[in-house]
Amino acid sequence: MEAVVKSEAGYDNMSIQEVPVPEVTGDRVLLKVAYTGICGTDIHTFKGQYANAVTPLVLGHEFSGKVVAVGPDVTKVKPGDRVTSETTFNTCGKCVYCQAGEYNLCENREGIGTKANGSMANYVLTRDESCHILPDNVSYKMAAMSEPLASCVHAMYQKTPFTLHDTLLIMGPGPMGLLSLQIAKEIGAFTIVTGITKDQERLDIAKELGADLIVNTQTEDLAKVVMDATNGVGVTKVYDCSGAVPAVNAALPLIRKGGTFQQVGLFAKPMNELDERSIIQHEITYRGSRSQNPYDWPIALHLESKGAIDQEKMVTKVFDLEHWRDAFEAMMAGQELKVLIASNPDDPDLAD
Repeated sequence: MEAVVKSEAGYDNMSIQEVPVPEVTGDRVLLKVAYTGICGTDIHTFKGQYANAVTPLVLGHEFSGKVVAVGPDVTKVKPGDRVTSETTFNTCGKCVYCQAGEYNLCENREGIGTKANGSMANYVLTRDESCHILPDNVSYKMAAMSEPLASCVHAMYQKTPFTLHDTLLIMGPGPMGLLSLQIAKEIGAFTIVTGITKDQERLDIAKELGADLIVNTQTEDLAKVVMDATNGVGVTKVYDCSGAVPAVNAALPLIRKGGTFQQVGLFAKPMNELDERSIIQHEITYRGSRSQNPYDWPIALHLESKGAIDQEKMVTKVFDLEHWRDAFEAMMAGQELKVLIASNPDDPDLAD
């Protein structure tokens, strides 16, 4: 089969290669891949900013597809099922986190597309426990956004829950920011979304998706907008989906005292200078959020099924597997919002 492979660490070092179709054993499930979303982590990997634990490696961890084969220990799915999958491929199964179902925190976790071969290929291998059967009204395209949506659910339902009485500030109008916005508006919280000048089209989409206010931080005074909207108190919660240190430091002083800052986006560097004074003096809770776990997926699929997520506005371009490099370049250039790669574009059963 064909697959997009990161052959070694460093910038690029990626190509489409012929690799064997994965063998199906035990609790493993083989999917014929419909679509894979390109994630910020994939871009970091392309640029050599992500420390790959394993190479060569097939990338791709946001995906949907059809079950074509199952191992003898599989009980959850069967051939022909339309599914999406969690990214967890292996865990130790013994630590306190595994025992609680918090697989995202297992020190020995192996993730699809990061330590195990991923979905930018004709086929991908996952595990029975990680599979989720799609509701009939959820398309393969929509399902390929389930993983980032589940990650946003993890941040907004598990780590830093909010109510319709909260005032939220979402930093960054990329895919994670706009998915977070749609979660916020499903509940009804007052929400401000920020970006910079190059993000104007995405900010306009945020407004169409229900943002109460959008702010170009390069041309507008973010502090004034926030304080005017909150009677000088500040927002109750911030969700940073930008992974940009300047955005984080601009937002920290705008949280009301005792509020919460939720870090969703990944930084390019592991160590960064943050406005610790605001955290300390305002008694702000600064929280991390790592990926997603099984508790987040039913909520994500429910949101997709009830129409809370606007697929048409989110997915702006689809490339076939042969043109994976064009897809990456489009994402890196900021030309598109959410780019999908179609692994088997000639299969009509996988085209929805």
